[in-house]
Amino acid sequence: MLISLKKTYNEYSPKFWLVVGVFFIDRIGRTMLFPFFSLYITWKFGVGMTQAGIVLGIFAAFGMVGNMIGGALTDKFGRRKLIIFGLFSSALSTLSLGLVNELAMLYPLAVIVGLFSSIAEPAHQAMIADILPEEKRAEGFGMLRVVANLSWIIGPTIGGFVANQSYLALFVTDAIISSVVAILFYFLISETKPKTSIEAESASMLQTFRGYFVVIRNVSFMAFITASILMGLVYLQMYNSLSVYLRDNHSIDPQGYGFLMTTSAVTVILLQFWTTRRIKHRAPFTMMALGAFFYSIGFVMFGLDPLSAFSSSFLINHWSFSLSGTYIWFMSAIVIITIGEMIVMPVSQALAANFAPEEMRGRYMAIFSLAWAIPATFGPGLAGLILDNKSYNPNLLWYIGGVLCLISVVGFYLLHLSLSRQKRFAATPAAPAMQEAELKV
Repeated sequence: MLISLKKTYNEYSPKFWLVVGVFFIDRIGRTMLFPFFSLYITWKFGVGMTQAGIVLGIFAAFGMVGNMIGGALTDKFGRRKLIIFGLFSSALSTLSLGLVNELAMLYPLAVIVGLFSSIAEPAHQAMIADILPEEKRAEGFGMLRVVANLSWIIGPTIGGFVANQSYLALFVTDAIISSVVAILFYFLISETKPKTSIEAESASMLQTFRGYFVVIRNVSFMAFITASILMGLVYLQMYNSLSVYLRDNHSIDPQGYGFLMTTSAVTVILLQFWTTRRIKHRAPFTMMALGAFFYSIGFVMFGLDPLSAFSSSFLINHWSFSLSGTYIWFMSAIVIITIGEMIVMPVSQALAANFAPEEMRGRYMAIFSLAWAIPATFGPGLAGLILDNKSYNPNLLWYIGGVLCLISVVGFYLLHLSLSRQKRFAATPAAPAMQEAELKV
């Protein structure tokens, strides 16, 4: 195993591992705060999920604006400056969220936080695409998934404990971590912008922003984004409305929700690299369809509860633990969703990078971010309409989610039929020697 890990390490450049390390530190701060933000709003301001969803929607809506600005600035000025600026501004704006005491003040603050917290996202994606060659991108993004989920073991578990004591401490910790990461980024990581795109620096900002019309006219890319948006509307419920649903309908507290997220993280750590190696030579759009199908199954499971009457107890080192059948069922749902996530996340990021010409990588990545920004804008509010309306069965949220994921399955498969003749989107058979080596991993 050590030999295999060493070989994997040597397959990537030192700069890639530096970016991965800094990314890991930043993610610890994010995973401490983000999963509990819906709980924080509903608790501190005494509102329902609908109003919490409006606040989250404002974050996401202005996050889209920040992404568009950041994508253009990334192509014009480079990746490194945008990332450092984004980290420092995010630290200040996030800290302010923990200090506000009136719901009315939260709305304008959400505008500012949304803008600055998302402005560097295209730069992050473009930097990884710059560092990795095309054939390594899916694996490289998969590696980032492993590292991100290592942080999910640490973040939500600590965050759930801290949230039970003080929500403000979550905001302070995240701000400190973001500042530390910005300093590390400044001293350790150099610019990665390709030389072929330096000519774009002579273009005016207006010309740079006009490049978005080129991206939007790419019909296949926009179809990919549309299918991803439908899938994202469902997937992001795991990080906002699910915590409220579990609390209000199954009496699962923040710490219990945090352990569910940890279950997802452990699954990724154990299986992400193996999964990426198994699928990397297969047609990417068929893999997207497969991942969306797993999402459909997993999210529908939250609306079902066949193990509600079952419970189990066990003893570890003289400590007694008990699990209800409902909680075990939800853990199983999380594992199934995570299997889909391990397929979808690296493949979708690699697909977006492969669609993009080098000189437009930042803008393509900015449009790709709409696959998450649009669901984050509308998803929590739409979920709130179901969860807060007593005339609706709250399980309806998960049944609708299952249907939306199936629609995405169809969309991704149609894209496969349309684009699989192009080398970038076709299956790539591995050499026999490579296949044998991968089977030993």
